[in-house]
Amino acid sequence: MYEGALQSLVDQLGHLPGVGPKSAQRMALYLLEAEPDEVSMLVEAINAVRTRVHHCEICANLTEENTCAICRDIRRDPTMICVVQEPKDIQAIEAARVFRGRYHVLGGAIDPMRGIGPEQLRIRELLTRLQDGQVTEIILATNPNIEGEATASYLARTLATIGVTTSRLAMGLPVGGDLEYADAVTLGRALEGRRHID
Repeated sequence: MYEGALQSLVDQLGHLPGVGPKSAQRMALYLLEAEPDEVSMLVEAINAVRTRVHHCEICANLTEENTCAICRDIRRDPTMICVVQEPKDIQAIEAARVFRGRYHVLGGAIDPMRGIGPEQLRIRELLTRLQDGQVTEIILATNPNIEGEATASYLARTLATIGVTTSRLAMGLPVGGDLEYADAVTLGRALEGRRHID
Protein backbone atom coordinates (compact mmCIF):
# COMPACT_ATOMS: atom_id res chain seq x y z
CA MET A 1 0.00 0.00 0.00
CA TYR A 2 1.42 3.31 -1.12
CA GLU A 3 0.32 6.81 -0.24
CA GLY A 4 -0.57 10.03 -1.99
CA ALA A 5 -0.18 10.42 -5.72
CA LEU A 6 1.32 6.97 -6.29
CA GLN A 7 -1.55 5.18 -4.54
CA SER A 8 -4.03 7.36 -6.42
CA LEU A 9 -2.43 6.28 -9.72
CA VAL A 10 -2.54 2.62 -8.68
CA ASP A 11 -6.21 3.00 -7.77
CA GLN A 12 -7.08 4.68 -11.07
CA LEU A 13 -5.22 2.08 -13.14
CA GLY A 14 -6.98 -0.64 -11.14
CA HIS A 15 -10.33 0.62 -12.48
CA LEU A 16 -9.34 -0.30 -16.04
CA PRO A 17 -10.97 -3.49 -17.34
CA GLY A 18 -8.79 -6.56 -16.95
CA VAL A 19 -6.31 -4.79 -14.67
CA GLY A 20 -5.99 -6.29 -11.20
CA PRO A 21 -4.24 -4.78 -8.19
CA LYS A 22 -0.83 -6.30 -9.01
CA SER A 23 -0.94 -5.18 -12.66
CA ALA A 24 -2.04 -1.68 -11.60
CA GLN A 25 0.88 -1.51 -9.19
CA ARG A 26 3.37 -2.66 -11.87
CA MET A 27 2.05 -0.08 -14.35
CA ALA A 28 2.17 2.73 -11.80
CA LEU A 29 5.75 1.89 -10.84
CA TYR A 30 6.72 1.65 -14.50
CA LEU A 31 5.23 5.10 -15.20
CA LEU A 32 7.04 6.51 -12.17
CA GLU A 33 10.40 5.37 -13.59
CA ALA A 34 9.62 5.99 -17.30
CA GLU A 35 11.19 8.77 -19.32
CA PRO A 36 9.19 12.04 -19.04
CA ASP A 37 8.68 12.13 -22.83
CA GLU A 38 7.15 8.65 -22.79
CA VAL A 39 4.72 9.60 -20.02
CA SER A 40 3.84 12.84 -21.83
CA MET A 41 3.06 10.92 -25.03
CA LEU A 42 0.78 8.58 -23.08
CA VAL A 43 -1.06 11.51 -21.49
CA GLU A 44 -1.40 13.21 -24.90
CA ALA A 45 -2.73 10.00 -26.48
CA ILE A 46 -5.35 9.62 -23.74
CA ASN A 47 -6.42 13.26 -24.09
CA ALA A 48 -6.57 12.98 -27.89
CA VAL A 49 -8.81 9.93 -27.71
CA ARG A 50 -11.13 11.66 -25.25
CA THR A 51 -11.43 14.82 -27.37
CA ARG A 52 -11.31 13.52 -30.96
CA VAL A 53 -12.87 10.05 -31.05
CA HIS A 54 -16.66 9.72 -31.20
CA HIS A 55 -19.32 7.45 -32.68
CA CYS A 56 -19.97 7.26 -36.42
CA GLU A 57 -23.19 9.05 -37.41
CA ILE A 58 -24.33 6.00 -39.40
CA CYS A 59 -23.25 2.84 -37.59
CA ALA A 60 -21.88 4.08 -34.20
CA ASN A 61 -18.42 2.61 -34.78
CA LEU A 62 -15.56 4.68 -33.32
CA THR A 63 -14.06 7.32 -35.59
CA GLU A 64 -12.52 10.79 -35.70
CA GLU A 65 -14.61 11.73 -38.76
CA ASN A 66 -18.39 12.15 -39.04
CA THR A 67 -18.56 8.66 -40.53
CA CYS A 68 -16.18 5.74 -40.01
CA ALA A 69 -13.87 4.27 -42.65
CA ILE A 70 -16.18 1.26 -43.16
CA CYS A 71 -19.25 3.40 -43.84
CA ARG A 72 -17.21 5.59 -46.23
CA ASP A 73 -15.82 2.59 -48.15
CA ILE A 74 -17.81 2.32 -51.39
CA ARG A 75 -16.45 -1.21 -51.93
CA ARG A 76 -18.43 -2.50 -48.94
CA ASP A 77 -21.71 -4.31 -49.70
CA PRO A 78 -24.54 -1.93 -48.69
CA THR A 79 -27.15 -4.73 -48.80
CA MET A 80 -25.77 -6.49 -45.69
CA ILE A 81 -25.58 -5.15 -42.14
CA CYS A 82 -23.91 -7.04 -39.32
CA VAL A 83 -25.39 -6.00 -35.97
CA VAL A 84 -22.95 -6.05 -33.05
CA GLN A 85 -23.11 -4.95 -29.44
CA GLU A 86 -19.98 -2.80 -29.19
CA PRO A 87 -17.39 -1.22 -31.54
CA LYS A 88 -14.77 -3.74 -30.36
CA ASP A 89 -16.92 -6.50 -31.91
CA ILE A 90 -16.39 -4.91 -35.33
CA GLN A 91 -12.64 -5.27 -34.91
CA ALA A 92 -13.04 -8.97 -34.07
CA ILE A 93 -15.15 -9.63 -37.18
CA GLU A 94 -12.90 -7.55 -39.43
CA ALA A 95 -9.90 -9.59 -38.27
CA ALA A 96 -11.50 -12.66 -39.91
CA ARG A 97 -11.38 -10.81 -43.29
CA VAL A 98 -14.53 -12.53 -44.53
CA PHE A 99 -17.41 -10.07 -44.06
CA ARG A 100 -17.58 -7.28 -46.66
CA GLY A 101 -20.84 -5.61 -45.65
CA ARG A 102 -21.56 -2.77 -43.24
CA TYR A 103 -22.13 -2.71 -39.48
CA HIS A 104 -24.52 -1.39 -36.88
CA VAL A 105 -23.46 -1.01 -33.23
CA LEU A 106 -26.27 -1.37 -30.69
CA GLY A 107 -24.32 0.06 -27.78
CA GLY A 108 -24.97 -2.92 -25.51
CA ALA A 109 -27.47 -5.71 -25.03
CA ILE A 110 -30.88 -6.10 -23.42
CA ASP A 111 -30.22 -6.62 -19.71
CA PRO A 112 -33.25 -6.06 -17.42
CA MET A 113 -31.10 -6.61 -14.32
CA ARG A 114 -29.11 -3.48 -15.23
CA GLY A 115 -32.15 -1.57 -16.47
CA ILE A 116 -31.23 -1.85 -20.15
CA GLY A 117 -34.19 -2.45 -22.43
CA PRO A 118 -34.61 -2.12 -26.21
CA GLU A 119 -35.20 1.62 -25.81
CA GLN A 120 -31.67 2.14 -24.48
CA LEU A 121 -30.10 0.46 -27.51
CA ARG A 122 -29.68 1.83 -31.04
CA ILE A 123 -32.51 -0.31 -32.43
CA ARG A 124 -34.54 2.66 -33.66
CA GLU A 125 -31.52 3.85 -35.65
CA LEU A 126 -31.17 0.38 -37.19
CA LEU A 127 -34.80 0.39 -38.30
CA THR A 128 -34.29 3.84 -39.81
CA ARG A 129 -31.37 2.49 -41.87
CA LEU A 130 -33.67 -0.17 -43.32
CA GLN A 131 -36.33 2.23 -44.60
CA ASP A 132 -34.83 2.79 -48.06
CA GLY A 133 -35.11 -0.94 -48.89
CA GLN A 134 -31.45 -1.29 -49.88
CA VAL A 135 -30.57 -3.72 -47.08
CA THR A 136 -31.57 -7.33 -47.82
CA GLU A 137 -29.87 -9.18 -44.94
CA ILE A 138 -29.22 -8.48 -41.28
CA ILE A 139 -26.65 -10.68 -39.53
CA LEU A 140 -27.14 -10.75 -35.77
CA ALA A 141 -23.70 -11.01 -34.17
CA THR A 142 -24.52 -10.40 -30.52
CA ASN A 143 -22.57 -12.23 -27.83
CA PRO A 144 -23.50 -15.86 -27.12
CA ASN A 145 -24.64 -15.19 -23.56
CA ILE A 146 -28.07 -14.63 -21.97
CA GLU A 147 -28.16 -10.90 -22.75
CA GLY A 148 -26.87 -11.37 -26.30
CA GLU A 149 -29.39 -14.13 -26.98
CA ALA A 150 -32.24 -12.02 -25.60
CA THR A 151 -31.17 -9.13 -27.81
CA ALA A 152 -30.90 -11.35 -30.90
CA SER A 153 -34.34 -12.85 -30.23
CA TYR A 154 -35.89 -9.40 -29.81
CA LEU A 155 -34.27 -8.15 -33.02
CA ALA A 156 -35.30 -11.28 -34.95
CA ARG A 157 -38.95 -10.78 -33.92
CA THR A 158 -38.81 -7.07 -34.74
CA LEU A 159 -37.13 -7.57 -38.12
CA ALA A 160 -39.53 -10.38 -39.11
CA THR A 161 -42.27 -7.77 -39.51
CA ILE A 162 -40.16 -5.78 -41.99
CA GLY A 163 -39.43 -8.61 -44.41
CA VAL A 164 -35.63 -8.42 -44.38
CA THR A 165 -33.68 -11.70 -44.21
CA THR A 166 -32.25 -12.18 -40.73
CA SER A 167 -29.48 -14.61 -39.84
CA ARG A 168 -27.47 -15.35 -36.70
CA LEU A 169 -23.78 -16.15 -36.45
CA ALA A 170 -23.24 -19.89 -36.25
CA MET A 171 -22.04 -21.09 -32.87
CA GLY A 172 -20.37 -24.29 -31.91
CA LEU A 173 -17.08 -25.94 -31.17
CA PRO A 174 -13.81 -24.01 -31.37
CA VAL A 175 -11.04 -25.28 -33.60
CA GLY A 176 -8.61 -27.32 -31.53
CA GLY A 177 -11.20 -28.06 -28.83
CA ASP A 178 -12.10 -31.50 -27.49
CA LEU A 179 -15.69 -32.73 -27.39
CA GLU A 180 -15.31 -34.00 -23.83
CA TYR A 181 -14.70 -30.44 -22.58
CA ALA A 182 -17.57 -28.78 -24.45
CA ASP A 183 -20.65 -27.83 -22.45
CA ALA A 184 -24.12 -29.10 -23.40
CA VAL A 185 -25.28 -25.76 -24.85
CA THR A 186 -22.24 -25.46 -27.12
CA LEU A 187 -22.63 -29.05 -28.32
CA GLY A 188 -26.33 -28.49 -28.94
CA ARG A 189 -25.64 -25.38 -31.01
CA ALA A 190 -22.93 -27.19 -32.96
CA LEU A 191 -25.38 -29.98 -33.82
CA GLU A 192 -28.14 -27.52 -34.79
CA GLY A 193 -25.77 -25.50 -36.96
CA ARG A 194 -24.23 -28.51 -38.73
CA ARG A 195 -23.61 -28.29 -42.49
CA HIS A 196 -23.74 -30.96 -45.18
CA ILE A 197 -20.43 -32.01 -46.66
CA ASP A 198 -20.42 -32.03 -50.45
